[in-house]
Amino acid sequence: MKRIFTKISILFTIILMLVGCSLPGLAETSKDTIKIGSLATSESEIMAHILAILIEKETDATTSQVTKLGSSIVQHQGMIRGDLDMTSTRYTGTDIAGALNMEPEKEPAKALEIVQEEFKKQFDQTWGETYGFENSYSVAVTKEFAEENDIETVSDLEPFADDLRFGVDNAWVNREGDGYKGFTETYFDFGDVFPMNIGLVYQAANSGNMDVVLAYSTDGRIKEFDLVVLEDDKYFFPPYDASPVINNEVLEQYPEIEDIFKRLENQISTEDMQELNYRADVEKVNPKRVAEEFLEEHHYFSTDEEGVN
Repeated sequence: MKRIFTKISILFTIILMLVGCSLPGLAETSKDTIKIGSLATSESEIMAHILAILIEKETDATTSQVTKLGSSIVQHQGMIRGDLDMTSTRYTGTDIAGALNMEPEKEPAKALEIVQEEFKKQFDQTWGETYGFENSYSVAVTKEFAEENDIETVSDLEPFADDLRFGVDNAWVNREGDGYKGFTETYFDFGDVFPMNIGLVYQAANSGNMDVVLAYSTDGRIKEFDLVVLEDDKYFFPPYDASPVINNEVLEQYPEIEDIFKRLENQISTEDMQELNYRADVEKVNPKRVAEEFLEEHHYFSTDEEGVN
């Protein structure tokens, strides 16, 4: 029931936007305030704070944040309507299928090229270079199992597959394209498959009730439960590399933001993002503070500082 309610809530939000309602929290902004949208995830909020801190540090603009947006489609509509000037985390695979309504592209560089070209042409928006991490579906096992059986890739699981219990996200089992049916066509079947709430998947692996689980690659619970994400050696899952997106009108007003995007390019690995999400979701540190600490550690990614990446 909770999952169904969430879908209805997202649909209702989209309908409100389409009939003329702006996103909440925008009434007090001015033309010199850059409105940054983020999803209802710690990851997206952390990246929004990183962008906001750097923008306010290096431009004359102020920023405001519109948080807890329900989906990429909601973010996209907010950008189109002008309710948002920038979104902190957009994922290649998500927007190729969603905003662009195109067939999936499995090669990461090509996927990035597609969204950059199409968003510029269709929406007059700049899709920035990838931060360096992707939040994709991933197959994970316990560290103990991986070490005992020398498991590094998904294909390495095949000799054991008939005896393995596979815990997966409810929504993924019947998902077209990159769901379980497609997975079996590319790889193999597991002995038993158990759909469940994504939050329970990680606990099931940790408790030994599941041998293999479907995880999200940047989820902090991978670190919390010491899981090993296996290499998708047959490139089954589409790439979901994360980048910021900004309306070009705003970028023309504040060209310094393009330099900020470039400095963040490939600076945050998937492992880094796991750690940041762990800080926010497991250790319960405020996402803004997580962003501040990360920027301080990396000297705000300034090329003028000694010893920076």
